[in-house]
Amino acid sequence: MPNAPAPRFSAARRAVRRFVGRTWLSVFGWRMEGITELPSKAVIIAAPHTSNWDFPFTLAVSYVLDLEFSWLGKHTLFEPPFGFFFKWLGGVPVDRRDRNNLVAAVVDVLKERDELILIIAPEGTRSRTKRWKTGFYYVALGAGVPILLGYLDFPRKRGGILHVFHPTGDIEADMAAIRRLYEGIEGKHPERMSEITLGARGAPANGAVQHP
Repeated sequence: MPNAPAPRFSAARRAVRRFVGRTWLSVFGWRMEGITELPSKAVIIAAPHTSNWDFPFTLAVSYVLDLEFSWLGKHTLFEPPFGFFFKWLGGVPVDRRDRNNLVAAVVDVLKERDELILIIAPEGTRSRTKRWKTGFYYVALGAGVPILLGYLDFPRKRGGILHVFHPTGDIEADMAAIRRLYEGIEGKHPERMSEITLGARGAPANGAVQHP
């Protein structure tokens, strides 16, 4: 039986989180838009990623959405004495030493849980790159969960979830569709935005080449 993790936050704390998120966005003149009815299990990507400011705005948006996302961390982070703290923050331990099996390991984590929103950065850096990493796609495909297309549009000061995308297995067509959905959205530093493409290397056969 899959294991449903206990909520990390009480109802009162969740209310505080929503207040903090709304206040942060209001102070900077930002507004939420997009989809608010979200699945209990998914992979979420946040793009474009061009600045350190992306993190607090991503947190604020997640607070308003009452979204408790989790993140992948090196397994050694979760050893005593601080392991419990990192798990409380939403960390999910993975063994990155075997990169060829990393996607499969993350798929297993998603399959074991009833509720898990796992955030994976498709760019992996704030600098411009030639292509997105495809690990997020193969994790979602292997686990049979949708991809939440999170975004921050700095020129318009808007953020939220663009679309609940269900991967079909045709990665070239799916990436083209994702690219169209992100058209017109710009990060804080547009010149650092990475291409939403597979690049010349194409798609890895088993999802293990370009890890999360």
